[in-house]
Amino acid sequence: MTPLAAYLILSAFLFAIGLAGALTRRNAIIVLMGIELMLNAANLNFIAFWRFSDHPEALTGIMFVIFSIGVAAAEAAVGLALIIAIYRHYKTTNVDEVNSLKG
Repeated sequence: MTPLAAYLILSAFLFAIGLAGALTRRNAIIVLMGIELMLNAANLNFIAFWRFSDHPEALTGIMFVIFSIGVAAAEAAVGLALIIAIYRHYKTTNVDEVNSLKG
């Protein structure tokens, strides 16, 4: 059986990759992918702590993860819609070049 520390290290690694992608890249789609990686790292933490808790039959970790996946799906849909609207207006997905959201 894999110890809890292994899951936490993997989750920290995924979160670090997502944070680096969100902070260093200039393409808006890559930034959204970094945010999704960070959300998946949080989901991995929820599952790991639920699995290694005293009462894993309570299914509380699973409920948090299902809710988080729903929030991530809504975030991805709204984020992609915003990126498409910005691309149509500015003809770029570079976040540095978009300095104003006025019409």
